Amino acid sequence: MVRVLLNNVLLAECDTPVILEGNYYFPSGTVHKTNLSTSNTSTVCPWKGTASYYSADVDGTSVKDIAWYYAEPKPKAAHIKNYVAFYKNKVIIED
Repeated sequence: MVRVLLNNVLLAECDTPVILEGNYYFPSGTVHKTNLSTSNTSTVCPWKGTASYYSADVDGTSVKDIAWYYAEPKPKAAHIKNYVAFYKNKVIIED
């Protein structure tokens, strides 16, 4: 089980996240979005497409752009559509 925590609050957990470029991508249904909000940030990956971001607010701690996902990925990244990845330097990942 891979778990993502911020201030000991569970943000995501999954038995079988997709590992891509050294990052865990969690299916949307395994992400606890109660503490997440949509960010205005977006970036473009040449082969995955345009990434959208989430920010988090947990127990008074706000973290901008803590996670990203591809709502409309390019064909080679279709298997991670709407899967959410978290920045390793912004959360604790237990694997």
